[in-house]
Amino acid sequence: MIATKLNTFAGLSLILDRVAEQRDAVDWVAAKVMAPDARYLLLDAAGDAFLHHEEETLRWLDASERAHLLSHASWSLMGIVDGQPHFMLLLDENDDVAALEAALDARRMGLREAGLLLPADEAGLFAYAKGLAHWQRETRFCARCGAPVQLVSSGHRAQCTNGDCGRLHFPRTDAAIIVIVEHQGACLLGRQAGWPPGRYSTLAGFVEPGEALEDAVRREVAEEAGVIVGDVHYHSSQPWPMPASLMVGFTAAALSPTIRLRDGELEDARWFTPQQIIDALADGSLKTPTRLSVSYQLLSHWLQQRAGLDLDELVTR
Repeated sequence: MIATKLNTFAGLSLILDRVAEQRDAVDWVAAKVMAPDARYLLLDAAGDAFLHHEEETLRWLDASERAHLLSHASWSLMGIVDGQPHFMLLLDENDDVAALEAALDARRMGLREAGLLLPADEAGLFAYAKGLAHWQRETRFCARCGAPVQLVSSGHRAQCTNGDCGRLHFPRTDAAIIVIVEHQGACLLGRQAGWPPGRYSTLAGFVEPGEALEDAVRREVAEEAGVIVGDVHYHSSQPWPMPASLMVGFTAAALSPTIRLRDGELEDARWFTPQQIIDALADGSLKTPTRLSVSYQLLSHWLQQRAGLDLDELVTR
């Protein structure tokens, strides 16, 4: 089974050349930093982006606006879009972000909220920048010797400053599986105790060391719901830099419908037929995952494949 449409934050390769081979080309990068058409995506110390005050688009900095910030803010090369170099500018805790908002006629917004508002390409660029910024903030000391590190490779590597060590550190991405499990025309959804009343979602969990993705699906479903899974098939993936995950989506078939909550992760888990989903959405007893997530897309695709239903239409009735 393959995805019918791109997940939120996915598809950057369609517009962005990350030019990874140029990140250590000092003169080339320096020229791009000062290029008249260079664009800068501004993030505050918490990883929130600046948006236009009256528009649902990112507030990119122009050449005159970047000059002051380049003197002290940390910049990283993101890549090239339509010939234009794109950079991230990361502020620190000492910057007066309120004054910047006023000067730029902008407003700050987190990725969860902005991801539902921004155009797809800008949402993806924001997610990319946020993930990179988080790694940079968290990677201050060498994991081998404890010495401070400094950013190199245009912000994409951190190198230990201890001459006897010099270890390179790379951005970290934590793989997690997320799966819609099916048995005889019904799908398995679960809920955590802290979620809003009625919200159910597909099951998910982090991949453990030495574990294949398909094995992680089988283990997580068994641990959380006690359901034994047989066939597992890749569906799609979604960058999820909150703070540093990659969600890998799957569909799977259960060998038995028996549910037994095992590890305490879920407050409830149950099987839903398409008709039960229709009825529960109509009477308000069921709330879907946020449209931002691959979980929503897994459920949407399953309903379309199994019953010809459009989840977007169902949730807006």
